[in-house]
Amino acid sequence: MTESTTFHDHHGQPALLIRSPDGAQATVLLHGAHVVSWVPAGGTEQLYLSPTADYSADKAVRGGIPVIFPQFEKKGPDRSLPRHGLVRTRAWRLESQRETTAHAQATLQLSDTEETRDLWPHGFELELTVSVSGAELELELYVRNSGSTVWPFSAALHTYLGVADLSQVRLQGLDGSRYIDNLTGGEAVSDQVDKRFVGEVDRIYEKSTKLLLLEGGRRVGIVSDNLPDAVVWNPGPEKCATLSDMPAGDWQYMLCVEAARILQPKTLSPGEEWTGRQALTLLAA
Repeated sequence: MTESTTFHDHHGQPALLIRSPDGAQATVLLHGAHVVSWVPAGGTEQLYLSPTADYSADKAVRGGIPVIFPQFEKKGPDRSLPRHGLVRTRAWRLESQRETTAHAQATLQLSDTEETRDLWPHGFELELTVSVSGAELELELYVRNSGSTVWPFSAALHTYLGVADLSQVRLQGLDGSRYIDNLTGGEAVSDQVDKRFVGEVDRIYEKSTKLLLLEGGRRVGIVSDNLPDAVVWNPGPEKCATLSDMPAGDWQYMLCVEAARILQPKTLSPGEEWTGRQALTLLAA
C-alpha cells in the first residue's frame, strides 16, 4: 500500500482516506463503498452528510454518495429487492490503490454471496473506483455478470451535494429533458434554464448528463457517462421532519443530483461487463 490511502474509524465503520499530492481528498467507507466526504484541493467540504446518520451494519448512511444496484427504489427491474438494491449496506473490500503526481485513487470490490443470492439469485462482481485530483472527484462503477443467468439492472451514484441555502441554488442543464415527477406521477419536458427549488422535489430526468449547480459564486460541474438519467431529490420540510436519520431543518442544506441508469435498465449476459462514470468538479468556490 502507498501512503495515499489510510484506514481510520468513521463512526464505528472502517474508512479509507484518499489524498492526492495536491491535497484533494475523499473519505470512503468499506460499508457500502460509500463516499462520505469530498474536499477539493484548497477547498472545503462539497458533500452533505447528515449529522444524525445511522452507521449500523444493516443501515444505509444518509448523505454522501451511496451506490445503488441492481434496482432504484421500487421501479424495477426487480421490485422484490430491498429499496435501492442490496449493495449499499454490505461490506466491500479494498482491491487496489495508487498515487501519481497528479491524483490518487482506490478501487473497492464486492461480489455476490450466499446472502445476496437469497435476495437476488445471480452472480455479479462490482468495483467502485474513487479518484481525486485538484478540483475533481471521479467515480467509476464497474459491473460484471459472473454468473450463468442473464439479468437486467438499474444503478445510480446517489450524490448528496451540500449547499449553504437551498433557496439560492440553481441547477442548469435540465431544459429540454423529459422527466417523471414521482410526487405527482406525471411526465413533462423541462423548460427551465435555471431550475430552482422550493420544498420537496423528486424527479427523474432523461438524458441529462451535463449539469451545473450554481449557488452564489460557487459552481459545481456534474458530468456522467453511461448513466443517462439524472435524479433530482430533496425531501422538503414536511418529509424531512419524518426522517429519523436527518435533522428536521437539514433539507435546506442539501440537494441530491444523482447520475443514474433507471429508465432504460441495462441487461448483461454471463461474462458481459458495463461501466458508468460520474465526475464532480468544483469550477468556482
